[in-house]
Amino acid sequence: MNQHTGVLDRIRTQILRVVYGQDELVEQVLAALVAGGHLLIEGKPGLGKTHLVLALAKSFGGDFGRIQFTPDLMPTDITGHTLFDMSSQTFRVRKGPVFTNLLLADEINRAPAKTQAALLEVMQETQVTIDGDTMKLTPPFMTLATQNPIEQDGTYPLPEAQLDRFVMKLLIDYPTREQESRIVQEAAGGTGGRGLDPSSIEAVCTPADVISAQQSCVRIECVAAVADYAVDLIRATREAAGVSIGAGTRGAISLLRIGKSYALLSGRAYVTPDDIKRAALPVLRHRITLSAESAMTGMTHDDALHSIVDSVLAPRQ
Repeated sequence: MNQHTGVLDRIRTQILRVVYGQDELVEQVLAALVAGGHLLIEGKPGLGKTHLVLALAKSFGGDFGRIQFTPDLMPTDITGHTLFDMSSQTFRVRKGPVFTNLLLADEINRAPAKTQAALLEVMQETQVTIDGDTMKLTPPFMTLATQNPIEQDGTYPLPEAQLDRFVMKLLIDYPTREQESRIVQEAAGGTGGRGLDPSSIEAVCTPADVISAQQSCVRIECVAAVADYAVDLIRATREAAGVSIGAGTRGAISLLRIGKSYALLSGRAYVTPDDIKRAALPVLRHRITLSAESAMTGMTHDDALHSIVDSVLAPRQ
C-alpha cells in the first residue's frame, strides 16, 4: 500500500512542478488514473488542460496521443482504418491515435455524434474494432476529454450514454492572482518563452507501476455501511427537488471507485464516508439533469449536489 502511495506522490510532485494553482484538479486526475476511469474536463481556453495531460504522461513514461475534434473529423480518424499496400498487395491496418496510454480528446463536443461514438468502445472495453478485427489497447489507458463552456455555437452536446462513460467531470477555474503571477513569470522565463515545459518532467515510474497501483486500488476495503452510503446518495439524486433525472447505478459504482482512489492516495487501506463525500461532486455533476424551473432560477448542478450531500446522513466512522 505504502509503495503505491509513494509512486502516486512522486507523480503528483512532478506534475506540480509545471502545473500551478490546480492542486485539487491534479489530485482528481490521479484518482481517476488509479481507478482506471476516464475524465471530462471543462474549462476556458488557456488554463493548462493540455499541459496537465502532457505532464501526467511524461511522469510515468506513458505514450501520449491527441485528437483535435472538429466538425469534419471522421470516426476512422480516431480508431484507424485498413488500407491496401501496393508493395505487398495486401491490406494492412493503420492504427489511429487511440492506440496510446493517455488520449487527449480536445474539445470533444465540436465533433458530431457519430464521431464521438467512435470512443464508446475504446472507453468501455479498451479495445478497437476495425473492419471486423478487434485489437486490445496496451494498458494503462485513459481518455481525458476537454470542452469549452463558453462557446456553444457549432458544438454537439455529448449524449448521456457517452457522458456516463466518464468517471468524473472536472471543472478547471482561474488561478489566484499570486498563482497567476508565478505562472506568467515562470512560463516566460524559459528558452523561447517555453518555461514550465512538460518535457522537463522526469519519469518517476513506469506504466507497469501504474497498473500495479490500479490493482492495489481495487483491493482497498469498503465496508457495507460506506457502500450503502454511496447508494443512498445516488437514490437521493432521483428524488431531489430541482432534479429531473437522477444518477444511475454506474454513478454509485464510480463513487466507490473514486473513494478507493482517494483512500490509496491518502495511504489508507479502507474507504471512509469523507472519501465518498469528496468524490460526490466530480462523479455526479454530469450524471444529473436539472429541471427547467431550477435552471431558470440559476441553480447549478453543484448547488443541487451540495444540498443532496447535506441531506443524506453519513455513517459514523
